[in-house]
Amino acid sequence: MKKRCKMIIALLSAAMVLTACAKNTSDTDSNKANDTKTQDTSKDAAQDDKETEKTKEYQAKLDMIEPSAYRDASGLSLEEGAYISIIGKGTNDDFWVQVKKGAEQAGKDINEQLGYKGKKAVKVVYSGPSDKDNVDEQVNILDEELSRYPAALAISIADAKACEVQFDQAGWNGTPIVTFDSSSDYPGISAFVSTDNSASATEAANRLAEAMGESGEVMLFMQDSKSQVAQTRENAFVSQIQSTYPNITIVETYHMDQIDTYKNQMIQELATDKQAADITEEEVIDYLFEKHPNVKGCFASNSDAMELVLDEMERKNVSPFIVGYDVNDDSMEALKAGKIDGLVVQNPFGMGYAATIASARAALNMGNEAFVNTGYVWVTKQNLNDEAVQSILN
Repeated sequence: MKKRCKMIIALLSAAMVLTACAKNTSDTDSNKANDTKTQDTSKDAAQDDKETEKTKEYQAKLDMIEPSAYRDASGLSLEEGAYISIIGKGTNDDFWVQVKKGAEQAGKDINEQLGYKGKKAVKVVYSGPSDKDNVDEQVNILDEELSRYPAALAISIADAKACEVQFDQAGWNGTPIVTFDSSSDYPGISAFVSTDNSASATEAANRLAEAMGESGEVMLFMQDSKSQVAQTRENAFVSQIQSTYPNITIVETYHMDQIDTYKNQMIQELATDKQAADITEEEVIDYLFEKHPNVKGCFASNSDAMELVLDEMERKNVSPFIVGYDVNDDSMEALKAGKIDGLVVQNPFGMGYAATIASARAALNMGNEAFVNTGYVWVTKQNLNDEAVQSILN
């Protein structure tokens, strides 16, 4: 009997040990599972934070775009492999590099929304003249892109009258056209994506007038005489000065694409023996400032025009009040040094993004706003480090 009891006690003890081991194993497995789940959750959170941070890099630029539908790639159910062509007026300078980045980001966002990858991905391709504002080169690019039958095409027109034949062809091919930065009066354009050039040039006029004490002589330096964007800025600036500031006189307007006219004018007025081909643009600008020695203010319609004025300041030690458009390394340094009084800083990233969204909408017959405003900020030495300004500059 004692022997039987000992056996029962041994069996019960073994069962208790096995139960304890099973419990410990289960607890360990559970802990491992919880640890794995925690790690996965942490990875997901880190990925979400990374994506959020990535979005923050350009979200402020998208927030400037009106209407808000052009900030967002959702709802654009393009076919797999659809091709959207974006044509600018250049490829290398800061402005067009940012336009390209915006267009490509919109393409990435469209593909992410649709889940397209590889060969199925929507293709957004940016191109432009290697020689900025070269009308003939841009028209050739337009011909090539139309021969690829894109789902839609967006273009910043270098010459308002140069693309009408190509736009007719696009209409025959069923390719919708969107314009950005600079448009034309062609009736079939689906949307125009741009800075409000009239409002921004009017503000530039007011700011320059204020700096000048609302009196004195002004010279305008325009990037060209052909593009709609240059014409709009010039007309708005001149109109505001003439209608609001009677003691300010615009004494000269220089168009960078009409340099030969000024060379010939120099030859006649200065009775020089030089040939037009031997006269540099620097000499032309010198001539204009010598012709108008009392110039108190200058307006530059883009970064190239601004460079002419800044170079003159260095060569001839002149110091007019200066306002203009766009920012690059040189103009930023001049702004910090107080040589430039203020700049209209556009939103080229947002422009490229919204032009791509408008093109996708046109390809899908979703309808577009006639004008999509990509916004601008007025930047001075005083507000340069403000968070709102830095979010647009960076």
